[in-house]
Amino acid sequence: MKRIKMKLVILFFFILVFPLFLEANTTQAPNIDGEAAVLMDAHNKQVLYQKNMHRLMYPASTTKILTAAVALEKGKLDDTVSIPRAACLQNGSSIGLQEGEQISLSDLLYALMLASGNDAATALAMHIAKSEVEFAALMNEWSRSCGAKESNFVNPNGLPDPLHYTTAYDLALITQKIMQNPIFRQIVDSRLAVIQRPLADRSKGPPQEHLWNHNRLLSLYPGAIGVKTGYTVEAGQCIVAQAKRGDKELIAVVLKSQGSNINRDAMNLLDYGFNNFVITPVVTKGAKISSLKVRQGKREVNLVAKNSFYLNFPAGQNKNLPDQPFSRRVVLNEKLCAPLPKGKKGGELIFLQEGLELGRVNLITDRPVEKKYPLWLGWLALPVSFLIFIRFYVRVKQRRARKNYIFRNYPVKRNRR
Repeated sequence: MKRIKMKLVILFFFILVFPLFLEANTTQAPNIDGEAAVLMDAHNKQVLYQKNMHRLMYPASTTKILTAAVALEKGKLDDTVSIPRAACLQNGSSIGLQEGEQISLSDLLYALMLASGNDAATALAMHIAKSEVEFAALMNEWSRSCGAKESNFVNPNGLPDPLHYTTAYDLALITQKIMQNPIFRQIVDSRLAVIQRPLADRSKGPPQEHLWNHNRLLSLYPGAIGVKTGYTVEAGQCIVAQAKRGDKELIAVVLKSQGSNINRDAMNLLDYGFNNFVITPVVTKGAKISSLKVRQGKREVNLVAKNSFYLNFPAGQNKNLPDQPFSRRVVLNEKLCAPLPKGKKGGELIFLQEGLELGRVNLITDRPVEKKYPLWLGWLALPVSFLIFIRFYVRVKQRRARKNYIFRNYPVKRNRR
């Protein structure tokens, strides 16, 4: 009888406690098969998860995110691109472009990002920069402009080359920047695109004009909005994925995974970010951050946040705890001189995560600052004012004396009737 009671107690305890373990497990970091990975907030670049995110890796066709970024910046959507012979000789995935075809830059971007056409990548590169070498220089310049400083690109398609490498973190930064472009955003969110190839030689068969997106995550994951997959033997399976739910957007990068695990890795990362973090303001618009002594100003001026800034915190965690994975640094412009209007930028509030910048908030003056004149100017003004007064007084006296002299010596004769 005692054994039965003991078993019932254990069973009852297990029923009560087991759901707590299930709930706790949802907050654990996901198990990622890929060799390198990162989960980043698309708004503030905060890293929510990372695995070897700074390890140098082959990017495969995720390179084409950067190729499209440069093409959009340097070219025009309605440009007509003449397909060069070099594009038709590319290995790997292609849409069978033919030498001499005339295709719009817009259609080539769809061929690049949906069908992952290496021929489209070369055609775009040679249209923008005349050669792949010159185009690669533009790619590196663009990537460094968004903080991706650990990468080096030597071709527009991602085919293996010892000098062509990136990191999961750099790919996330590149994606975070180009996804702010509405044209790019529309392209990578398309499951199907139909392009025009009127000059294609159809005697060899119908040209590929219906382009299906290779990114299966658009169908598999609710809220997925892009962006690019890739594969080579050297790089393994790669993916850069972005998803949006409510006001939150996350970027998941996984490099060198295996087979179908790549999609599972990406979905696990995105689920982890959406389910376990809460967006919380860490500074609100108008909040006083610092004060600044303005040169030649009558007094110090308060510097307030020009806008709000948000970060992600684990659900239920107090953002005021001292062990938060970010720091703040205030940079002041101490060279400002009065007079200053209200709203003048006087510094920046920088948010950092393990030395990496998350974002900046401009600090502005909360009131005008009048110019303060040196005390010696006041003392100098006294004698100057006195001299001016004396001169004025003397001139008035002289005028009165002149009038009196005239009246005394030259009396006015009045007419008598």
